[in-house]
Amino acid sequence: MSESSNSFSIKQWSQDDQPREKLRDKGKSSLSDAELVAILIGSGSRDESAVDLSKRILASAGNNLNALGKLSLKQLQEFKGIGEAKAITIAAALELGRRRKLEEALKQEKITSSRDVYDIMQPIIGELPHEEFWILYLNNSNKVLQKQQLSKGGITGTMVDVRLVLKHALEVGAVALVLCHNHPSGTLKPSEADRLITKKLSAAALSLDIKVLDHLIITETAYFSFADKEMMP
Repeated sequence: MSESSNSFSIKQWSQDDQPREKLRDKGKSSLSDAELVAILIGSGSRDESAVDLSKRILASAGNNLNALGKLSLKQLQEFKGIGEAKAITIAAALELGRRRKLEEALKQEKITSSRDVYDIMQPIIGELPHEEFWILYLNNSNKVLQKQQLSKGGITGTMVDVRLVLKHALEVGAVALVLCHNHPSGTLKPSEADRLITKKLSAAALSLDIKVLDHLIITETAYFSFADKEMMP
């Protein structure tokens, strides 16, 4: 007997309640998670619609799609109305979603301006109660190869291990660096220590044909760019 035998098919619903038609007419964002899952399974059981069945399946996973994606085929098939074919369809769809999310996370961030650096680093250090010094390692297309925390606490020349910075730059194949640190006080004025560390790192990097492009001071709502102010050595 097929999975759809004696089941409540989506085709039997009124036009307004059919998720396939809703997606076609109103767009995919108009559908709930349960309605999207209902499209995958196509039909429910004799006792409940595909959407109601989908709601039960989602509820069992805490209405969390990541948790739903971790359910095994056997666990999915424990629901009345879900046979092997439907379980495989759900698992395949969620795996595609996982892979899409992974691909987006792996996209390299490209630096085209000081604002790009701020947008990347503000969520990381902009609201911290203490100072942190970070370096962005870039390739020859100005794409971020890696972000690395260099120190935590006050910024002084002695706290930055120049050799470690350059060693890591060579390891990841970086040809340019962007320096970043935050000022929890909210002030955007660079200190003498900020100027000295910029000069020190720039000179050392230059000896290896690695360019320090900028140094940003970041606060919760704004930033100061050495490059924009033509203060890079």
